[in-house]
Amino acid sequence: MSAPQFSPSDEIDHLLLNAQLRDELEPYLDESITRLENDRIPTSIENEYLASMLAWERAPALPISRWFEPELLLADPRDLSDEEIHTRLVDVLRKLHGQRIVLDFTDHLSDRQLYALVYRDILPSHEKKLESPRHFLHWDCADVCGDPDVWLRYYASHEERRMWHESTGQPLPPRDIPPYRREIPRDPL
Repeated sequence: MSAPQFSPSDEIDHLLLNAQLRDELEPYLDESITRLENDRIPTSIENEYLASMLAWERAPALPISRWFEPELLLADPRDLSDEEIHTRLVDVLRKLHGQRIVLDFTDHLSDRQLYALVYRDILPSHEKKLESPRHFLHWDCADVCGDPDVWLRYYASHEERRMWHESTGQPLPPRDIPPYRREIPRDPL
């Protein structure tokens, strides 16, 4: 099987598109574009990168609840029984995935805790809404940046735990199995 052949006209089309994308990105110009070493990657790949940057810059930042039509509004978790929470959580996780929102590291949270997290933190959060089928917004439910204890206890690999301990010098929490194993939608690999 031979490699695909590109005609000179294909390369000219890629170069013209490249110039157009760079012109459109000019108002947003920063070091991420100027550091791009375009002599090391094909122009078509560079164009994909530039187009994704332009899409990011132009995407609206909206509360996640407004990514839905009609707006996704949840009942206050304090007003729901455990059975209602479970049923509604399954539905909201499916809806979030439909908007390419994936919740990571959820198995340490009860259904009520996860529902409350979606209600209190995720739906009101302003995030860029990209209209790209390949882009998924990942929400870290272990709060790695705030308090690494949950991530270290339930999700970190032995190597990640070792590296964290070596870099911080802090004691590691004991490893534990997450108490609420659930199957939730994930992004495709």
